[in-house]
Amino acid sequence: MLTEERHRTILNLLEDKDIVKIQEIVDATDASESTIRRDLTQLEQEKYLKRVHGGASKLQGKLQELSVSEKSTKNLQEKHLIAQYAASLVEEGDCIFLDAGTTTLNMIDHLKEKAVVIVTNGLTHIDCLLEKGLKTYTIGGYVKPITKAMIGRGAVESLREYRFDKAFIGMNGIHPQYGFTTPDPEEAQVKKIAMELSREAIVLADDTKFGEIAFSKVANLDEAMIITNSLDENYATTFAEKTTIKVVTT
Repeated sequence: MLTEERHRTILNLLEDKDIVKIQEIVDATDASESTIRRDLTQLEQEKYLKRVHGGASKLQGKLQELSVSEKSTKNLQEKHLIAQYAASLVEEGDCIFLDAGTTTLNMIDHLKEKAVVIVTNGLTHIDCLLEKGLKTYTIGGYVKPITKAMIGRGAVESLREYRFDKAFIGMNGIHPQYGFTTPDPEEAQVKKIAMELSREAIVLADDTKFGEIAFSKVANLDEAMIITNSLDENYATTFAEKTTIKVVTT
């Protein structure tokens, strides 16, 4: 089978399912495993797919975005591990920014004993923060229905009134060439400014976000450290050269 035919076969397999194993591609193309690995590397470089452990997965759409309720049912254990470690980085007396999102929401349980000041743009965070007795400020702006995040001009202007020790940011895409990305330009702006106003910027992202590219650029990889639950060997060296990554496991 010619290279172009194998590539077409691989992409057709990914049309039918989100993740395809290398062995499935070998069976479908009658090619060697080493040949298929080279094909996957080439297709990833051409931004047709992303490599995952033992195979490849379909890239998300540049504008694709899940709602809070949809996100809250995905990768629960991974988010808990990431959030728990992230909370351990918060020190007594810190002023921190908690971005909207389900992983940052998970951090709140682990902050309840700490004397910290929190600023957030996450509407879903507010009740939890108050229940834990944490001193809380919210920024203004338009409440985006799908993510329950406060964004827009009002959010940006009120955010600029603060300075942070640490900013904990959620992200949709993490790519070695295109950096940190998210679907909504207005939400990207809030994330970007919060990172700029913080002494330390920390991105919380499970392993599904690596290799993804969303519509709006937030920052370069070297502008934040990353906390994740797993890092595929295809990415480990590349990302380690560009930023600090902490992989937390059980």
